[in-house]
Amino acid sequence: MSLIVGLDIGGSTTKIVAVEAGVLSAAHLVRADDPVTSAYGALGRFLNRSDGLVPEISRIMLTGVGQNAIAGEILNITACRVDEMEAIGRGGLALSGCERAVVVSMGTGTAVVRAVNSSSTGTGVCRLFGSGVGGGTLLGLSRSLLGTRDFVRLEELAAAGNLHEVDLTVGDIAGRAIAGLAHDVTASNFGRIENDCRPEDLAIGILNLVFQTIGSFGALAARQEGIPDCVFTGNLSQSQIGCGILATVCRLYGVNCIIPERAAYATAYGAALAPLVR
Repeated sequence: MSLIVGLDIGGSTTKIVAVEAGVLSAAHLVRADDPVTSAYGALGRFLNRSDGLVPEISRIMLTGVGQNAIAGEILNITACRVDEMEAIGRGGLALSGCERAVVVSMGTGTAVVRAVNSSSTGTGVCRLFGSGVGGGTLLGLSRSLLGTRDFVRLEELAAAGNLHEVDLTVGDIAGRAIAGLAHDVTASNFGRIENDCRPEDLAIGILNLVFQTIGSFGALAARQEGIPDCVFTGNLSQSQIGCGILATVCRLYGVNCIIPERAAYATAYGAALAPLVR
């Protein structure tokens, strides 16, 4: 058995995957105060749960904003670097089973890439654009409006929230469906607030704002590229409410919304799948 380990190193969170013959066989996530600690913590957790398979690791592939914090070898194994956009595209295609897709990576901010598998040229990945709206926005608004940066708590509050107390819809403004838009489509995020809202209502409003924004520019990118499939990956894919919002937005634009299993680990998986550059 020969394993390839992929590490997606963020500022405080590292995702690690083990890949054997192209197949994702293990995945773990570790949080810490700095990228070096989180990266080595992820490796330690992987080895602890995998009976110390260091001799079986053929190479370690690094990506993410924190990859430059790791120098030289890891566990006496050369660490190779992978462009993050390439890792996003490769991982999105591999997890979704698509041959071509717009892949949206939802982290602290959001990155959007076009990824295409070709029998003649291999996998081609092109960065389309990025946005500062992402998980950082979600937690920042939650901290400001609700006094918490706990994502689980935010999701719990949102599940009991009433979006109609926060957002204005097309029906609120026009009194009916217009221009092909149903009456319940959002016309203005947070546009209804006049008095104090319940924390639950603010929570669903925050989630709706962030996920509608991400879903809209992902779906619009797919339409612009003439690609029917939009694959959403990254940490925010773990939000059940958020995934429902993404699916609703994609339907509005006539785009297939794909949120694969283990979507949070797509970039680490893509790094492990990347070819060695010599």
